[in-house]
Amino acid sequence: MIQVMLWLPFAAGLLACLVPRRFAPWVAVLGAFLTLDLAIRLVVDFDPDLPGLQHAVDESWIPDLGVRYQLGVDGLSVFLVLLTTVLWFAATAWSAVRTPERAKTYFLMLGLAETATLGAFLAQDLLLFVLFFDLMLIPFYFLFGSWGPEHPGREGEETIRPSAATIKMIIYTLVGSLLMLAGAIATGVIAGDGTPQFSIAELAADPLGEGSQRWIFWFFAAAFLVKMPAFLVHGWMPDAYRIAPLPVLAVFSGVLSKVGAYGFLRIVLPVFPDATIEFQEVLLCIALASILYGSVMAFTQTSGRLVAGYSSVAQLGFITLGIFALRPDGADGAVLQMVNHGLVVAPLLLILVILAERTGGDDITRMGGLAMRAPVLAALFLIVTMALLAIPGSANFVGEFFILNGVFQEKTAFAIVASIGVVLAAFYALRLYQRAMHNRKPEGIESREIGWREGAIVSGLVACIVALALYPQLILDRTDESATAAVEAARTEVAQR
Repeated sequence: MIQVMLWLPFAAGLLACLVPRRFAPWVAVLGAFLTLDLAIRLVVDFDPDLPGLQHAVDESWIPDLGVRYQLGVDGLSVFLVLLTTVLWFAATAWSAVRTPERAKTYFLMLGLAETATLGAFLAQDLLLFVLFFDLMLIPFYFLFGSWGPEHPGREGEETIRPSAATIKMIIYTLVGSLLMLAGAIATGVIAGDGTPQFSIAELAADPLGEGSQRWIFWFFAAAFLVKMPAFLVHGWMPDAYRIAPLPVLAVFSGVLSKVGAYGFLRIVLPVFPDATIEFQEVLLCIALASILYGSVMAFTQTSGRLVAGYSSVAQLGFITLGIFALRPDGADGAVLQMVNHGLVVAPLLLILVILAERTGGDDITRMGGLAMRAPVLAALFLIVTMALLAIPGSANFVGEFFILNGVFQEKTAFAIVASIGVVLAAFYALRLYQRAMHNRKPEGIESREIGWREGAIVSGLVACIVALALYPQLILDRTDESATAAVEAARTEVAQR
């Protein structure tokens, strides 16, 4: 089942290239739906009381190099796999409703991107993880560069062209990816006895020496921080978010940033425990800077895309904070918050598609009064806004509570400063909603209800937000054991010092 789920989106994309053009979008939608169905079955079959990997696949791939085709899910990855399939189905269905130019190639790239992302969450071999991590760059290079609109830029700035913005994104992420590849090869060679060792489980069971861990840690950290993106390595984000097609940006922001955070839990903490302890406070400082910088920038932006982009920087800062609290409750909260953020930012960006159509752009200073004749759109947007600011009663609130609780018990000063980000989130989220929905409506702006097809897609995502708010234990019960195991090596190192 797990292998079918992994390769089905790419196969559907290839099939979409072979059928007549009018059928291509619906072949892609069917592939995304069947992949979602398999992911739901995977969650239903998941046994939280069973330790280790489930639905594991372990086959020899390149024996001379010690590389194995190892796949599997545990509490860390099972809901991230489900999140991936949910958001990809929504984005594929949205794109099918509004068929893009060169639809066959578009859906091929979208399917390849889903397969690469699922592969990163399923891979249990270090080089296989790096392969899927790097493969994600290829389809998004084409999706951003070929289907992204030109952005006029701010007043006095040059037009931002998709090709230039995409190259900037690729340079940032490729540098990080190449560093990680070098680190992965070094790890396998140093750990191996004649034949390199790349199994993540075996590397965690017998970690490298402390000296080797120090420099390899930063090779992996650089790749993951760029992917998230974190403060200081987020320079590619503003231009890329301005030119990305919004349905594609929904999955990019909702899922791909989580691959970086997941990499810390899956690889860095268990495989490099000594370096994790040594550089814990450095990563906590980066997380704090991301929270504060992202929140302040989100509050000052007039572009709806960049409000979403900088809010993602802040939210990924919270997730990093929870991971490097090195406590089970912090890690539990980080995993829950990864899912929460994906479920919130995707409908937010899809709603921005509708707002841009009504107003001619995503500048929130030119919006207003759009709720007048659109109560359903306003209600959906309000639920997303409340989740974005982590109002009590939402799953986002539970995730942030777990994260801050873990940090308070380990690094109280960091937790106090991070709490400022909770307050700032209310400012930028409510500002976005107020400007779009309830300010005075400018002349020439049309207020009309969301279409039934777009409404069905957004309503499905909002229903997931509400369901998780009512029962966050659905995730917490299934992630606790794996999250505890992820931080156990580092916690043991703390106790020994």
